[in-house]
Amino acid sequence: MIWNEAMETMPRPDIEALQSQRLRELVAYLHERVPFYTKSMDAAGVVPADVRGLEDLPRLPFTKKSDLRDNYPFGLFAVPLSEVSRTHASSGTTGKPTVVGYTQNDIDIWAEVVARCFALSGAQPGEMFQNAYGYGLFTGGLGMHYGAEKLGLTVIPVSGGNTARQIMLLQDFGPQIMACTPSYALTLADALLEQGIDPDDLAVRVFILGAEPWTEAMRQELEAKLKVHAVNIYGLSEIIGPGVSNECVEAKDGAHVFEDHFLVEVLDPVTGTAVPDGEIGELVFTTLTKKAMPLLRYRTGDLASLNREKCICGRTHARMSRIVGRTDDMLIIRGVNVFPSQIEAALLGQPHVSPHYRINVTRADHLDQIEVQVEVTERFFREVGADVFAGHAETAVSETNELKQTIHHTLREALGLNVQVSLLAPGEAPRSEGGKLKRVFDNRVLK
Repeated sequence: MIWNEAMETMPRPDIEALQSQRLRELVAYLHERVPFYTKSMDAAGVVPADVRGLEDLPRLPFTKKSDLRDNYPFGLFAVPLSEVSRTHASSGTTGKPTVVGYTQNDIDIWAEVVARCFALSGAQPGEMFQNAYGYGLFTGGLGMHYGAEKLGLTVIPVSGGNTARQIMLLQDFGPQIMACTPSYALTLADALLEQGIDPDDLAVRVFILGAEPWTEAMRQELEAKLKVHAVNIYGLSEIIGPGVSNECVEAKDGAHVFEDHFLVEVLDPVTGTAVPDGEIGELVFTTLTKKAMPLLRYRTGDLASLNREKCICGRTHARMSRIVGRTDDMLIIRGVNVFPSQIEAALLGQPHVSPHYRINVTRADHLDQIEVQVEVTERFFREVGADVFAGHAETAVSETNELKQTIHHTLREALGLNVQVSLLAPGEAPRSEGGKLKRVFDNRVLK
């Protein structure tokens, strides 16, 4: 099912014509209503009346996350507070939270694009949806909730965490659709299997997963364990929340960006110039239809690529790849640039290794060290025995040493660095309890 066929299957020339029209209107709107954009456009020599469309996009100034913090809390709002129906905010873990606002029309648009996400995921009106995203200032819970209702789903607003309650509702209420973070989905899958619950006895058939990067190997593990479809949803609170893009269940090959509402660019993160489709760069979004707090060329820091070819599902909107890293999560280890996504890709190509790991970075005697702790699979653990991890059984220790050496060699080839490798028993690596999962721990003390 395609929720909004007229928009989602629009020919590319028509999409670009619509985007040009909405971009012209947005530039004039921001220049008139938001002092920050008045100043930044004037400084860039941009005269709104001279902006014709997409061809003028490179001339327009960027917006950065620091701009949102500098204008905390309501300095980037384009309407008075009396016209703002709702506010949300980020967690603020690095300082003041970034605050976003919505008019009632913005909320209606938000529900529309999230309804498209549910349709892309294979949901049907009349089905039940278990929402395990957190409610509150975080956009995930309410964003998914309103979109589900828009599509005609019955919503179970359980919120995040409390695995025992999640399992009880899966068994007793029988939802067909569930949404949560990918790491929590794996936590839930392990808990179900540990309790001896047969996935065939559950009605759930689709997991909609987002709010953190995840991999194809994680998808395969979850789909195998629970016999479900797992699809990727992407969003960020600054742009709207969940609902910027979503994979289709037919292809699972890139998330469709709703280009009638969000203008997407992929740029070289250093030069700010466009990169060709298929190449990795920084995702930059412009909100084309928001009124309370529209953003112009917002630099997300997320690294991905674009594919503008028509999808097998029939939709024509551009598809963005999985997020492969962030411009701000790069680790510099002994002068070498290292992205956690490089380590993850190398690990997940190894036999006997699960998708659960953590990365520890330390500094001793002015020398950076990186340690990768990775869980072995249940099968490998059973075959070599628990004695391995207690330092017993010479044969088994030999097998684990061989695995560590293989992983070490693979990481050295991928990164150009020597990396310490530790093996963990199943269940020892960090797990999500409903929120975003932290896997990188930089413990260096700079002196």
